[in-house]
Amino acid sequence: MLDAPDGHPDIHWPSGFSPDQAHGFCQAQAVVHAPPATAFALLAEVTRWPDWVPGITGARTGTLPRTFEVVFHEQRFEIFVGEHEPHRRLGWSGVGAGVQLYQAWLFTAVAGGTHVVTENVVRGPVAKSLAALSPVWARRLNTLWIAQLKRLSESAPDERDA
Repeated sequence: MLDAPDGHPDIHWPSGFSPDQAHGFCQAQAVVHAPPATAFALLAEVTRWPDWVPGITGARTGTLPRTFEVVFHEQRFEIFVGEHEPHRRLGWSGVGAGVQLYQAWLFTAVAGGTHVVTENVVRGPVAKSLAALSPVWARRLNTLWIAQLKRLSESAPDERDA
């Protein structure tokens, strides 16, 4: 498997999806100058992802609570939310053609805003191929995703002023 660094100590990895069991692993983090509730709410609003998440062209919620699907670079993924602790953490597993993933998000209040961490573990033949062809693809995607989350969170109306 991948010779990956350890993930963030507060990430809860499901069985089979730790960084050392991955074909691809990446982490991105940023300080967002907005409250945790603002950044969390943006991320939790899945149907709006095509408006701002790089590579996502479709999203819809499922029939069961905590399920949804997305279209990412023309691939359909079924997503199952494993962790949902409002304003603190989100984690979901996804299944697509030739790939399985787990993505975790942590939101920690800090002076001046929120420290946001996202980590992603990817497994399967597609992940192996992408890792061989472009080893930095997932890191770039997570960096862009968190940069967009930061930009939108910081430009959101401050609920304290309402």
